[in-house]
Amino acid sequence: MDNLFMDNPMKIPYDRPLPVDTLRSAAWTSQGVQVDVLRLDTIHPVISGNKWFKLKEYLRQALHDRKERIVTFGGAWSNHIVATAYAARAAGLRSAGIIRGERADPLSDTLEAALDYGMQLEFISRAAYKNRAEASFLAELSSRWPGACFIPEGGAGRSGITGSATILEELDPTPYSHILCAIGTGATYWGLANGAAPGQQIIGIPVLKGMDGFLQQGREWLQDPSRLSFCHIEPAYHFGGYARRTEELLAFMNELYRETGIPSDFVYTGKLFYAARDLLSKSYFPPGSQLLLIHSGGLQGNRSLPAGILDF
Repeated sequence: MDNLFMDNPMKIPYDRPLPVDTLRSAAWTSQGVQVDVLRLDTIHPVISGNKWFKLKEYLRQALHDRKERIVTFGGAWSNHIVATAYAARAAGLRSAGIIRGERADPLSDTLEAALDYGMQLEFISRAAYKNRAEASFLAELSSRWPGACFIPEGGAGRSGITGSATILEELDPTPYSHILCAIGTGATYWGLANGAAPGQQIIGIPVLKGMDGFLQQGREWLQDPSRLSFCHIEPAYHFGGYARRTEELLAFMNELYRETGIPSDFVYTGKLFYAARDLLSKSYFPPGSQLLLIHSGGLQGNRSLPAGILDF
């Protein structure tokens, strides 16, 4: 068993404190705003970024209930799939991944890694995958894997949000006026909203199209409904939709790395950093604001890009 879980099945699998990088180039400071980055991407090579926080409560419950297997869902390049495969093995649990789409030959690097970590893969059509949250679909899976712990796609759901609320325990968050993160399933965003101090603005950058109703649809996840007035999204930075990118975005990611040494991915964090800098250039934040950007990891997804496109 991996030594991350040897002494305590829920031992935090990284050394504290995590790095907090301050962005000091003119493009980030010209508006009199301080921008810091919480480097969750440095947690672990595989259980990267926010993935650990979204998984840990599910793992805790699975171990408490003496489950033998984790079953979850994702695509061919899913950060969540490979992180779950690794974390389940480390915790002494079997794992299975329900993968969106037909099996490709060769498999993606992500799915090859998940197989190496012991995950059983089952490929289903994209049409069938849309039913992954339906009771009848989950009942059929439960009949084949009785007693399994089912984790929603991306670690979404109450347990993922509860774990994500502890992200801000990694540092003293009180100086920050604004906390920014990318939004996929929304678990990290709602966790941050629940864990934030009074008055802190939580700004989400959706990486999918069609998320304009995200706040109203997800308000049930707030422990304190009054926090909704401090929750905002900026939906104009998806670059065409989930896992879509443009030459402009890729060029920005290379520029960011040259300026700061911080790598990003084109699905989540590249869009987050691009949005933050664009909003700064538009004087979105009042002078004197202190911003905290959550680097949620996911760098392994860059392996889907042709070699040589990124400088890191």
